[in-house]
Amino acid sequence: MKKHDENEIRSFESIIKYQKNYMVEHYKLLYYEPSIKQDIKNTEIFIGNVQKIIDLYP
Repeated sequence: MKKHDENEIRSFESIIKYQKNYMVEHYKLLYYEPSIKQDIKNTEIFIGNVQKIIDLYP
């Protein structure tokens, strides 16, 4: 049972990582915030950077 939960968590983390990379590429977020690629591993910081971009460039 525990191994099953670990696999689900890894799958979920993989999906989040893919989505963050997709957002950076698709919305060209590096143009707005060059450091966003470095912060992509930390989801909370990444979300904060995206929020800043949204606030500055509506």
